[in-house]
Amino acid sequence: MFKAILRKLGFSRELFLQDIATYSKGQKKKVMLAGCLSQEAHLYILDEPLNYLDIFSRIQIQDLLLEFQPTVLFVEHDRYFCDQIKTKIVEI
Repeated sequence: MFKAILRKLGFSRELFLQDIATYSKGQKKKVMLAGCLSQEAHLYILDEPLNYLDIFSRIQIQDLLLEFQPTVLFVEHDRYFCDQIKTKIVEI
């Protein structure tokens, strides 16, 4: 499932053959998110999941979360993303 999620996030087959140390910060963020989401859980907690990601990658993450609909508690400053993904807002 890990590789399937990365493919949905635009990872090419060539990237799978490279050392992760050569990845950009955005690519590393995608690996982290794919690793997290490929583990079965009742609740995922994500702190600013869109950091280091370009607009296209943000849309891919949004589409992925809308497709799989996991229960996620997240902190994010991108209001558009929050409005698309959220079901509730917790304000402190």
